[in-house]
Amino acid sequence: MADHSLGTPEQLRHPDHTPPLAKAVPLGIQHVLAMFVSNVTPAIIVSSAAGFGFGSSSSDFPSAVYLIQMSMLFAGVATLLQTLGMGPIGARLPVMQGTSFAFIPIMVPAVAGAGVAGMAGLMTGVVIGGIFHFCIGFVIGRIRHAFPPLVTGLIILMIGLALIKVGVEYAAGGAALKGQPAYGSLENWSAALVVIGVTLLLKFFTRGMLSVAAVLLGLVAGYLYAALLGNVGFAGVTDAAWFTLPQPFRFGWELNWTIIIGMCFMSIVSTIETVGDVSGIAKGGAGRQATDTEIRGATFADGLGSALAGVFGALPNTSYSQNVGLVSMTGVMSRHVVTLGGIFLILCGLVPKLGAIVASMPVTVLGGGAIIMFGMVAAAGLNMLAEVKWNRRSMIILALSLSVGLGLQQAPDALQHLPDTLKIIMTSGLLPAAAISITLNLWLPEQID
Repeated sequence: MADHSLGTPEQLRHPDHTPPLAKAVPLGIQHVLAMFVSNVTPAIIVSSAAGFGFGSSSSDFPSAVYLIQMSMLFAGVATLLQTLGMGPIGARLPVMQGTSFAFIPIMVPAVAGAGVAGMAGLMTGVVIGGIFHFCIGFVIGRIRHAFPPLVTGLIILMIGLALIKVGVEYAAGGAALKGQPAYGSLENWSAALVVIGVTLLLKFFTRGMLSVAAVLLGLVAGYLYAALLGNVGFAGVTDAAWFTLPQPFRFGWELNWTIIIGMCFMSIVSTIETVGDVSGIAKGGAGRQATDTEIRGATFADGLGSALAGVFGALPNTSYSQNVGLVSMTGVMSRHVVTLGGIFLILCGLVPKLGAIVASMPVTVLGGGAIIMFGMVAAAGLNMLAEVKWNRRSMIILALSLSVGLGLQQAPDALQHLPDTLKIIMTSGLLPAAAISITLNLWLPEQID
């Protein structure tokens, strides 16, 4: 139920309303807490895949810290682009931006085992993919009808399902331990179970900020547990600076067309996700449909935010589904509340010490949080699919899209004869699922006898 001390019911449904500052600030921080862990997780996954991630003993630990730091900073910048706007850019709605999970199936193979040197091609792909994403905004109004809840819900469900395996692998000890006796040990799983247990207790048996920040606090508990076991190294935290500014092209610039093409295609998937999130905010917070202007502005902000992030060494951004639910839960549609959250993220991103603490988190601890987070992404997709009018037509579309998408993820060798670029795109599962669902939704007749 909405707190009417924040404003009248009419004001609470208006994005331009500003609640009293004493309540707006905690509400803004609440939005950050709801997305904080999800926002930095892709940076940890990518740096780990590249070979310079988890643990402060790595010689390239400062690069992992920087990647996490920029994830916070440019999530904040992209959020301000959405909430405050700039000309046609931005939805001017309470849209919280964060690092996108959708690109992980493309980013991980692109940098696997390449170390810091592999990041130049990835960041170039992020920049060009962001520009391509921005350009989609010019046509999104004319193709919006192709992205009903059946399509958007399916894509978000697929993103969650594609990542659940990662969470379980991390909880067992991470890819580095595969094939060794320590992989899947009770000690590894115990850290993940502490995170899951504390998260569930806080989520369902507390109120207010403790409940909203349950995953974050669960990770803190797991981190402390791992530290007691002696599994956390603090040297990198000690060496990290208290303040630093972003560096343009820190990882360099390198044209890798496999990555560029993959990032451009996945921008289409990210656009579909954003259409669903902006529609959900307008419906849940204001009880109306999102306008074409809002959808177009949100797409522009997505693309520009991602391109800027790539220039300074961060990963692509998108709207965050968990914050859509938070708008509906609080009943506060104010974009200025989310603006305060974006400012808080920017301040966090300027402090490398915070990024170093996150980067020193053992993989098993992150695994506990990832199991919950990735499952929630899948659940958000199911929530969107609940809006679908289910009949034989919609069941066929979902069945074929899901079967092909998941099948290609689970059996990538089935496409071993394809060129590398196409193989990466197809085995992500996301783009084939999106293409099939969109095509069938437009082509199949509404009524099937």
